[in-house]
Amino acid sequence: MRLGVLDVGSNTVHLLVVDAHRGAHPTPMHSEKTVLRLAEQITKNGELSRAGAEGLVEAVRAARESAARLGCEELMAFATSAVREATNSAKVLRKVNDETGVELRALSGVDEARLTFLAVRRWFGWSAGRLLVLDIGGGSLEVAMGIDEEPELAESLPLGAGRLTRTRFSHDPPSRSELVATSAWLEDQLAVLAKKVAKLGPPEHVVATSKTFRSLARLTGAAPSAAGPRVRRTLSDTALRQLIAFISRMTAADLAQLEGVSASRAHQLVGGALVAQAAMRALSLEELEICPWALREGVILRRLDRSNGTDDTAPTGRRVFEAKAQRPSSRNQTGDSDVVDESET
Repeated sequence: MRLGVLDVGSNTVHLLVVDAHRGAHPTPMHSEKTVLRLAEQITKNGELSRAGAEGLVEAVRAARESAARLGCEELMAFATSAVREATNSAKVLRKVNDETGVELRALSGVDEARLTFLAVRRWFGWSAGRLLVLDIGGGSLEVAMGIDEEPELAESLPLGAGRLTRTRFSHDPPSRSELVATSAWLEDQLAVLAKKVAKLGPPEHVVATSKTFRSLARLTGAAPSAAGPRVRRTLSDTALRQLIAFISRMTAADLAQLEGVSASRAHQLVGGALVAQAAMRALSLEELEICPWALREGVILRRLDRSNGTDDTAPTGRRVFEAKAQRPSSRNQTGDSDVVDESET
């Protein structure tokens, strides 16, 4: 079947279309995104602004039309931290449903961690043993750990790259005092999580997902996306420390010129790097392996696993199209059926 997954994140609204069936590798067929930066459109009283809500409606409507044109049988739509934390979240979700016909569901941070963990487990398989998975988004950091497909530990902390940049930095590039103070603050914020992880024992495989980690790995020498998703990519604590010393002196405009850094996320790269470094230090990690699958793939896999009823951790697919467009015969936009999109959640 052809499925559409619509991910409303802190930075972008991202539509991923895949051909998939239970027991098979989901094949990406199309990917498109709209940069909205919803997290930056939260008002002082915590509401998503009117302009932000209107922009979201238009982006969801456009994604719905694309999904229909591409022949999607279902469209699963979910929102992460920016929308779920808005004080008018329920009102915004109703507005999206009323004006687009798309039922947008706000995922909890814990469910984000669980679904991302599922995707990583399926990618690496049972031979990976006890997995520890880290995911840095725009608004939050998700950490999950376990030996099965359902993690023993699933945590979400408000330590996203975008949130950190907005709340901790007032200079571009950040001042030395901001960097030092933020690193110390992150250490305190991660102390409780570190104890929880330690109680479960050492992981056998440590994995990171998300655009932030992929960008950091690329900047430290990992293979480019053009090399394909199955090339092994890693990020070490030593390489990350050296990278931070370099990028923390650059403006966002200069960072946007680096290979592997998108212009829409360049301003939060340093913040993301500090979160990554703090997490690795708190959890005593020397190296992470980058996984190309993350939250969107987890949502797809959970949908395929579901037989009867509604799963409590993933958005339910909805046949929102009055008529299906004839399914295009082409592969995805890159022409490579194995390409996995590398955008952040």
